Amino acid sequence: MATHGGAAAAGRPYELVVFGASGFTGHFVAEEVARVAAGDELRGSLRWAVAGRSRDKLEGVLDKAAERLGKPELKSEVGIILCDVSDPSSLADMAKQAAVVLNCVGPYRFFGEPVVKACVDNGTSCVDISGEPQFLEGMYLKYNDKAAEKGVYVVGSSGFDSVPADMGVLYTRDNLKGTLTAVESFLTVKSGPEGYSIHDGTWKSAIHGLADQDNLRKLRKQIGHKPLPIIGAKLKRRGLVFYSQEFKEYSIPFMGSDVSVVKRTQRYLHTDLQETPVQYAAYATVGGIASVIKLMFAGLLFFLLVKFSFGRNLLTKYPEFFSSGHFTKKGPTQKQIDGSSFTMTFFGEGYCEGQDPQQGKPNVKICTQVKGPGKEARMLYYGHLKNPRCWLCCYGSSNGSGRCSAAKGCKFSS
Repeated sequence: MATHGGAAAAGRPYELVVFGASGFTGHFVAEEVARVAAGDELRGSLRWAVAGRSRDKLEGVLDKAAERLGKPELKSEVGIILCDVSDPSSLADMAKQAAVVLNCVGPYRFFGEPVVKACVDNGTSCVDISGEPQFLEGMYLKYNDKAAEKGVYVVGSSGFDSVPADMGVLYTRDNLKGTLTAVESFLTVKSGPEGYSIHDGTWKSAIHGLADQDNLRKLRKQIGHKPLPIIGAKLKRRGLVFYSQEFKEYSIPFMGSDVSVVKRTQRYLHTDLQETPVQYAAYATVGGIASVIKLMFAGLLFFLLVKFSFGRNLLTKYPEFFSSGHFTKKGPTQKQIDGSSFTMTFFGEGYCEGQDPQQGKPNVKICTQVKGPGKEARMLYYGHLKNPRCWLCCYGSSNGSGRCSAAKGCKFSS
């Protein structure tokens, strides 16, 4: 949801508040905000605060960030706001003090709406990293008109879900000499010698998202968008498991919110700016046949259990067991984060300059990539660790300070 911008900063104590700063996601975000605020990336000083239920934990987050950044004065420069997602009045009080709230408290389907409501009601922009289509589209349905009236932004999916995908499609479009009509993306992830693990917040979101697909379909009917027109040749969808000739390994559809978010962007570009909509499909590489067999057994068990409440309880309680150690309650270690990287490859097709996309077959192709190696990867990979720089750029845009540079933590190539 986007509206007229950020006059809200004037007269408020803080330009930015990190809500849930003592949580797994939040303490990384708070540290990144502190790092950026100490530099010159925001073109001026930043008035900001951390928010959550426990003052002791919030002070601990600032102490740790001060130590890691070598900035002992940090604690005296950052405000502390006590509030609880279950207490609407405390959320309203937080929102009244800020121009923008970065919401780190998930899963968002359970804890996100009270924050969005408090922000919209009090004229505050809100940014999160939700990769949950039902939450994102539900908030659009309920709060878009009111956010427009208030002149504020509600920005979802401002992390790995789905900045690389959304900006990658736009980058691919901008670099094709002609009209881009279809794109497929393939995500490839690599880990270092320490292996990898993902915080179980992402696991919980997947469990409840898959269990609630029927309600997502009903929600989309309520929104009532007309299908986007198909320009050029129709993009053929691949199977649930297929061998990718491009990568010489097996791939599966990517289960995140990328397709939903990219489609919303394309709808805006077509409806409001009369641009050609791009068809999009997202996939992830999974390796050889052994990996496919393991994935099939694990997937069948997962899809069976999410259908029943007792199954969802088991999956939630024992993430490490049911995910073969890939999802954990503790999340990745610092060494795992530092050793991680990802590549998102985009294969686009379209029509050369001067040719009508409605006539004939596509006659031009393009391949682009978004990469996040080393330290850059930790801003854009591992669910809850990839997001701080993306969030800060969204803060800059929603606060009217300039264009978004969310790809800053990535390398784009074509």
